[in-house]
Amino acid sequence: MLANFAICELLDIKYPIIQGGMAWLGTFELVSAVSNAGGLGVIGSGDAPPEWLREQIRATRERTDHPFGVNIMLMSPFVKENLQVVIEEGVKIVTFGGGNPGPYIPTLKEARTKTLPVVSSVALARRLERVGADAIIAEGMESGGHIGETTTMALVPQVVQSVKLPVIAAGGIADGHGLVAALALGAQGVQMGTRFICSEECIAHPKFKEQIIQATDRSTVVTGESTGHPVRCLENRLTREFRAREKAGVSVEELEAFGRGRLKLGIIDGNVEEGSLMAGQIAGLIKDIKPVKEIIESIMTEAEEIIKSLYRFKTEG
Repeated sequence: MLANFAICELLDIKYPIIQGGMAWLGTFELVSAVSNAGGLGVIGSGDAPPEWLREQIRATRERTDHPFGVNIMLMSPFVKENLQVVIEEGVKIVTFGGGNPGPYIPTLKEARTKTLPVVSSVALARRLERVGADAIIAEGMESGGHIGETTTMALVPQVVQSVKLPVIAAGGIADGHGLVAALALGAQGVQMGTRFICSEECIAHPKFKEQIIQATDRSTVVTGESTGHPVRCLENRLTREFRAREKAGVSVEELEAFGRGRLKLGIIDGNVEEGSLMAGQIAGLIKDIKPVKEIIESIMTEAEEIIKSLYRFKTEG
């Protein structure tokens, strides 16, 4: 029942679940597992150079015959080069984050590539619909990594009412309850990042995965608000020092230099105190590490059961 959504038809996927395009973690291991399980795996290009992205695309193709996408981070120095790789390699789905991808959408449309920009405001969703986006990912500030100012609960229905495109909800979703809530808000599906970090296929360092499992509802904080690029992470020594420097009025340039290289240090190298541990507020709900296939199937089963129980509640009432 939950497969009969416009987003599933648009992306040629079985289930309305998209994996967030996480830098360093959205590699062929995770991407192919998500796509093989019926969702949409997404390579996270982050700040990586085009050579790395090309290798990841080809490695993913060796492991799945199902659709997958590439996320382009618009703050990367390799945006144009990576978009050219996407076109040359024939990838047919692109998600965007970290800015306004409007100038790049027409070129991708010419290549018959579907575009799904991540937005944190109604205004940007409307603008991107006008330039030809195929769907909108409305991401609330509960999500990990770079965030906006509006919650998922408030943002998604406003975006749904403002555009005619399919809308995917993101931010604070990790189980069947979150999927059903997103559908109730008018979304066609969900995008999840933090839940997939705690999968067997994700290459995140075990210490990072353990930090997520140990997290509570108040374990994340937001840094970088003074830089104009706020980021949600698990609280640690780095975030406390970063926020102290912000409070002291340290310049944006110094803050950016202080944070450079910290993401890999935390999530890949496993330095969970000095590295950046980007994760969403939903981390407090995640208590185990499972194969991707089991994660997706359990979400779908739980969502079906919840919908059935709600229907019984309505008819019995």
